[in-house]
Amino acid sequence: MKVVALGFLLGATVIFLACTWAQSRGDAAPWVGYVRAAAEAGMIGALADWFAVTALFKHPLGIPIPHTAIIKRKKAQLGEGLGAFVRENFMSAEVVETKLSDAQVAGRLGKWLSEPSHAERVAAEASTALRVLVEMLRDEDVQQVLDRMIVKRIAEPQWGPPIGRVLNSLLVEGRQEALIQLLADRAFQWSLNAGDTIERVIERDSPSWSPRWVDSLIGDRIHRELVDFTDKVRRNPDHELRRSATKFLFEFADDLQNDEVTVARAERVKEQVMARDEVARAAETAWTAAKRILMESVDDPSSTLRARIADSVVNIGESLRDDADLRDKVDKWIVRAAQHLVTQYGTEITAIITETIERWDADEASRRIELHVGRDLQFIRINGTVVGSLAGLVIYTVAQLLF
Repeated sequence: MKVVALGFLLGATVIFLACTWAQSRGDAAPWVGYVRAAAEAGMIGALADWFAVTALFKHPLGIPIPHTAIIKRKKAQLGEGLGAFVRENFMSAEVVETKLSDAQVAGRLGKWLSEPSHAERVAAEASTALRVLVEMLRDEDVQQVLDRMIVKRIAEPQWGPPIGRVLNSLLVEGRQEALIQLLADRAFQWSLNAGDTIERVIERDSPSWSPRWVDSLIGDRIHRELVDFTDKVRRNPDHELRRSATKFLFEFADDLQNDEVTVARAERVKEQVMARDEVARAAETAWTAAKRILMESVDDPSSTLRARIADSVVNIGESLRDDADLRDKVDKWIVRAAQHLVTQYGTEITAIITETIERWDADEASRRIELHVGRDLQFIRINGTVVGSLAGLVIYTVAQLLF
């Protein structure tokens, strides 16, 4: 396009020179003057517009004429102006609210998510993202976090006082009755079948001179008494043994909180439990199992995990699609969130434009912009040649008519 624009200038120059030569001979036709005037004005228009277009991006002919190479000199201001323009016209809270309200994001999203095929796609993408996340995590790091946040925190405080407080709360609410009833029922069931055990114990521990029939009578009596006693305990909620057990539990709960000896014993039990290999490797075992289950689930399109994700997505979509109140709430949440983002971070977002332009080399930035709009700029030069020629012709014609 520069060659074409230059061609117009050269063409006007050739015509001007030819007409000037013809007039210098003295025998030129009257119309030559008109053509010469048009060509002369076209040359002037072409040169003026060449200067104007060139001055935007560089110094014409390399001469540092004032107010030329405007893009190079004003690159920073251009970046700031463009960033401010985007911020004021695209990042304003009012514009964001209008656009998002008209978009009806919640309704469209609900219709899309309610389609089973779309829900399955979301589940597949979520599974892929979950797989990537799990693969990014180092097993050692996760195990250390789990060990530090769960296992170590469990071992840090004393176990006695908190266990005592929990136990006391349960006892106040009468929760021990269900446990005592279960133990009483199991004791009664055991006593029903304990006859042979009692008989063996008596035969083993009775004197050698004791007759066998005496041992049998004693064993039967003990068995009957045991069955009768356990039956009374399980049938009578207010049995003395059950009251004694509840009293013992209350005392034990109090000792766990206030008795130093009991608290120390609870600490020794805690240390023994935490020292076990199963507990020490609990974080590693838990993460290994969880990772294996997750990886198997995300890779299997028919897994329960992906099916539940898809079902949840469909349910969410149907709720958004059918519930107008919910749609309004979600739309308002989206608008408020977007307004908060543009209000708090609009300057930082548009700063990307300003900073990017500031980092450009001045000559390179000028060249890029010139190449981007260069075709239209060269048309300015062409139009300048044509318009100048027409203006020159009109002026010359008016002058000939008046004078």
